[in-house]
Amino acid sequence: MKSAVIVFPGSNCDRDLAVAIREVTGEAPAMVWHRETELPDGIGLIGVPGGFSYGDYLRSGAMAARSPVMRAVADAAARGVAVLGICNGFQVLTEAGLLPGALMRNAGLNFVCRDVALTVGTSQSAFTSRYDAGEEIRIPVAHHDGNYTADEATLDRLEGEGRVAFRYGEQVNGSARNIAGVLNDAGNVLGMMPHPERMIEAAHGRTDGRRLFEGLVAAIA
Repeated sequence: MKSAVIVFPGSNCDRDLAVAIREVTGEAPAMVWHRETELPDGIGLIGVPGGFSYGDYLRSGAMAARSPVMRAVADAAARGVAVLGICNGFQVLTEAGLLPGALMRNAGLNFVCRDVALTVGTSQSAFTSRYDAGEEIRIPVAHHDGNYTADEATLDRLEGEGRVAFRYGEQVNGSARNIAGVLNDAGNVLGMMPHPERMIEAAHGRTDGRRLFEGLVAAIA
């Protein structure tokens, strides 16, 4: 399966994501610099990694969302290509309008870096098909601006349409309704603050993140 990882100035989890994709698919993704205007032909997955794109100097993800490559990402998403945004990548996807809501400063105003319990909100997506709805898993978080917010109507719609992919098992950052990850209306774009790519091998302590990539690869294949 062909894939690509977008690289912005300040990205620092691009290699982690590339390693995870290669580990599961057996094929290294193309690393696409943010100034590119096209993506490789035939890709089935686009990864938007964590890190501090543009140093988060304006607002987390806001500047990266306007990089030239994001138009190609948006076009690919509209065609049904799977897009996975992790941490800063989630912020980029909301700023680019590919996902609803916004990521604000953590309620405690502190950087949070630890493993957290997540509850799987749905198994009816390519990203979550290897999990059971309601299952508890553990995935690391590492963010300062992970407080997911949206208006009540949007939150109700996300829940009613089964688009809440993951919830925090405990309040981590002030996120509305403990939301940790959401899907777009077509189900082919997922943004999540926790880092599944950091929990795919036994050496990581657990492999709860691996199933996300395995399910996604199986669905695309």
